[in-house]
Amino acid sequence: MGCCCCEDVEDYEAVAPPDLRRPLNPGHHHGPEAQPSTDLVISPMNSNFSALLCKDTLRAILEKLSLADLARSACVCKLWYSVAADRDMQIKAFISPWKLRDVVGNPTSAGFWRDNSLSKFAISHRLSRGDSVASLAVKYSVQVMDIKRLNNMMSEHGIYSRERLLIPVRQPDILINSVCYIELDIHAKREVAVLYLEGGPERNLNALLNRLTIERAKRKVIDSLKRSMHFDDGTAQYYLSISDGDPRAALTQFSEDLSWERQVRQA
Repeated sequence: MGCCCCEDVEDYEAVAPPDLRRPLNPGHHHGPEAQPSTDLVISPMNSNFSALLCKDTLRAILEKLSLADLARSACVCKLWYSVAADRDMQIKAFISPWKLRDVVGNPTSAGFWRDNSLSKFAISHRLSRGDSVASLAVKYSVQVMDIKRLNNMMSEHGIYSRERLLIPVRQPDILINSVCYIELDIHAKREVAVLYLEGGPERNLNALLNRLTIERAKRKVIDSLKRSMHFDDGTAQYYLSISDGDPRAALTQFSEDLSWERQVRQA
C-alpha cells in the first residue's frame, strides 16, 4: 500500500490549526526588535507538520500511545480523529498493557475506550448452591466490599437473584494471553471486559430466550411474595431460593422463622 501523503496534503488547510495554515516568510518582522525567522512552519510538534498529514505515518505514531493519549489525539483534528478512533487502534491500545490475546464485542458507549485500568476488568463467576459473597472473597482473594460495590449489591441477599457475580481482578497476570468479552451487566449496571475462567459466555439464542422466560416467571413470583410477606426484594428472593422456587414453601418457611423470632423475643 502506497503512502497517502499525496492525498492528504491537499487537505492541509482544512485540518491544520489557524496559526499553522500559512508558513512565515523568512525575514518577516513582528516588531522593531524581532529577529528574522528561518522557520517555515511554526508547530508545537516539529517543523515537519505536513508529514503528520500522512495516515500511514500518523497511524505508526499513534499506535505507540496509551489509551488515554490516543483518546486525546482524536481531539486534534478530523484527520487525527479518523485514525485514532479506528476500532483496531483502540483495541490494540486497550489490550497492550495487559498482554491480552483479544477483546470480543462492541461497547454501547464510546467512552468505554477511554480507560483500560484494572478496574475495567472482571471475572465472571457462575453461582452455585452454597456460594456466598464471603466465600467468593476468600476464593478470589478480594474484599467483600469490593464484590458488593462492583455488582451494585446493597446486602448479602442480592446474591440469590443472580446467576453470576462479577469478581474484581486483583492480579493482572491472570489477563495475560486471555480473551475478554465486553458486556453490560444488567445487575451491576456497568460495562466491563469480562474474563471467563471456564468456558465462555452463552451465545446460544435459544438458551438466552429460555433464561429470559425463567427470569420473568421468577420476577412475578418474587413480586407476589413481596406483596404477601410485606418486605424487601432481597428477602423475598432469599426465601424463594431456599425453597427451591416453591412460593408456598417460601411462605411457610418465612412464617416459621417469624414465629421463632417472636418466641425468642418473648423468652
